[in-house]
Amino acid sequence: MRRLPPLNTLRVFDAAARRSGFSAAAQELCVTHSAVSHQIRQLEDWLGKSLFVRHAAGVRLTRAGQSLQQATEHVLTLLESRCAEIAGSTRNTEIVLGASGSFLANWLIPRLDRFEAAHPDLRIRLQTSAAIAELQTQGVDALIVSGRSWPRQIEAVDLFEERIGPVCAPDWPHSIGAPGELLGQPLLHTSSHPQAWSEWAVAQGLDPADFGGGRQFDHLPLMLEAAAAGLGVAIAPELLVEREISRRRLVAPLGFVPCGAVFAFCTMNNRQDEELTRLRDWLKSEGDGAVLADAGVQLGQE
Repeated sequence: MRRLPPLNTLRVFDAAARRSGFSAAAQELCVTHSAVSHQIRQLEDWLGKSLFVRHAAGVRLTRAGQSLQQATEHVLTLLESRCAEIAGSTRNTEIVLGASGSFLANWLIPRLDRFEAAHPDLRIRLQTSAAIAELQTQGVDALIVSGRSWPRQIEAVDLFEERIGPVCAPDWPHSIGAPGELLGQPLLHTSSHPQAWSEWAVAQGLDPADFGGGRQFDHLPLMLEAAAAGLGVAIAPELLVEREISRRRLVAPLGFVPCGAVFAFCTMNNRQDEELTRLRDWLKSEGDGAVLADAGVQLGQE
């Protein structure tokens, strides 16, 4: 007879340890916070050891908790994988993919039906998140984020170069035939990429200090709506405005230039899932094919 604590206490402990908190574990397991606390206390009583240190900001693992997490993570991952193998094609695999709301709405969702048609055994659950911490706590399986460098425990595979440029309404009354002509025009900024105008100005050989003023918006979609309404000239990544340009709600009179960042597919270093590799390869192929053949259409010009 195996001498083990109640198996449900180990499952609850695993969730609380991965998510670094009882509330997050309760949300994942669809139970109450008090139910998680009860299971953890039951496990601690069985072991005769404290597994978590409780503090105002949440909880952290004790040395005993860290030791137990290493075991539960290995065993439960192996058990999950073996059960999936046995179930075979009778069950679909779900991948939780995080990205900014702008990326999901403007780039990924319009293409998602193509992925599902090509990979009917995989299901993607989208989550609005661009925080690396979500990967580290296993809140998501993978992230698509824009950046230049990543923590050591993150494996980041470049998907596509980030290129940015000014966009405005097609009937914008002011001339924009050269970068310098933007000086003095009303500019639109977004808090999700506050340095975008400065990065663009540097790439054009202009003084970034001349591009600091203008209206501020919390999110990219709001800024783009303001640009389409004629409130000013916005700065945006090419990938995230391609639909608006193809619909001629916006034009990009000066095109787009690299800003030194990339959109990357990020996972933890220890994740070797074949399903994640298939998703990553598909995203890369979509990015490679996303460049419009007609440069006039790409810039919003006839």
